[in-house]
Amino acid sequence: MEATGTDEVDKLKTKFISAWNNMKYSWVLKTKTYFSRNSPVLLLGKCYHFKYEDEDKMLPATSGCTIEDHVIAGNVEEFRKDFISRIWLTYREEFPQIEGSALTTDCGWGCTLRTGQMLLAQGLILHFLGRAWTWPDALNIENSDSESWTSHTVKKFTASFEASLSGERELKTPTISLKETIGKYSDDHEMRNEIYHRKIISWFGDSPLALFGLHQLIEYGKKSGKKAGDWYGPAVVAHILRKAVEEARHPDLQGITIYVAQDCTVYNSDVIDKQSASMTSDNADDKAVIILVPVRLGGERTNTDYLEFVKGILSLEYCVGIIGGKPKQSYYFAGFQDDSLIYMDPHYCQSFVDVSIKDFPLETFHCPSPKKMSFRKMDPSCTIGFYCRNVQDFERASEEITKMLKFSSKEKYPLFTFVNGHSRDYDFTSTTANEEDLFSEDEKKRLKRFSTEEFVLL
Repeated sequence: MEATGTDEVDKLKTKFISAWNNMKYSWVLKTKTYFSRNSPVLLLGKCYHFKYEDEDKMLPATSGCTIEDHVIAGNVEEFRKDFISRIWLTYREEFPQIEGSALTTDCGWGCTLRTGQMLLAQGLILHFLGRAWTWPDALNIENSDSESWTSHTVKKFTASFEASLSGERELKTPTISLKETIGKYSDDHEMRNEIYHRKIISWFGDSPLALFGLHQLIEYGKKSGKKAGDWYGPAVVAHILRKAVEEARHPDLQGITIYVAQDCTVYNSDVIDKQSASMTSDNADDKAVIILVPVRLGGERTNTDYLEFVKGILSLEYCVGIIGGKPKQSYYFAGFQDDSLIYMDPHYCQSFVDVSIKDFPLETFHCPSPKKMSFRKMDPSCTIGFYCRNVQDFERASEEITKMLKFSSKEKYPLFTFVNGHSRDYDFTSTTANEEDLFSEDEKKRLKRFSTEEFVLL
């Protein structure tokens, strides 16, 4: 009886903390993000300029120009549409309970898993839709966050707390349906793109069956000693994403794989082997690869000498972003202007969306406005991601990035390196992996080291 009473107290405590976090991360301060019209904006390899079409026009009497100000011409609308089209994955509440816990929300602990999901989602967009793709409805949600967040949050907190105690869940009604969306497209190519758009988002749904959903990622995290409610660092998440993609059995995902750099080293032959793993008489195409490189941009603080390198990386067409943040918060970095990084923030709690229904709503998976942060505030621990469609792309990318690394390193050692050969050619100690375990002993040691070295994420 006493043990049962303790379990009930723990469950009630978990529910109360979850309800508190749901309220805490539902508050959104409506602030404007300022952009200079005199400097280009880079977003995942695409460059935008916010100059006036008529240079004789006067700037508004502000220190900068906001993305909402329609007086600014140039590529503002194109930038907005491009940014909003990226997939935004945030804290969620009221999703199916995570196995082995009483948690039905990731508020307060899941931000790095969410930024990892965003990076992987961008890689999948490049793979299936290409970098030029944008969501046709992107600009229709630009004012969706203009309601009174204070009153909304109080109501949400009350409902969330009551629902957490009663175990009830209320699903939101979709506002943009699949029929409405598909009906707009007479072109088969556009219709195909929208189907893949929805399919990619569904793979990140918050349910046990979603291939790259939170529930699955947590299961893979258990192999490295992590559990639901723990904090995850960028390097650990990189390995969890690799395992998730490797274990995915969906037919559409057999043409893509993930490689995680070992100790800041990318072994070219290992990457090519992974890309060529599926080459048979029936399938002569090599796989696409997402390369994830966990790095540190300094010691206790980020070294500003790495700023130009980070900007160079985000300027590459095959960059899929950076899993990083500032101390105690993880962000998905996707671009920059001057010395400020542009990012998407997962620290906003939204209601569970059932992606298994045919016309689930899309709006909450797209961020209506970008945020900026000074590079100096960036935590040094991060994971950089690249996408290469085939072996030829990888060879070209490795050469280009190597040149960039040499230029940025100056007198210092480069952040990471590409070397010829396999990792086994440089490893003097051999380790054997347990076939029943997804992570080898060597990987477990590496993940354990990353877990102790990285910052704590709230």
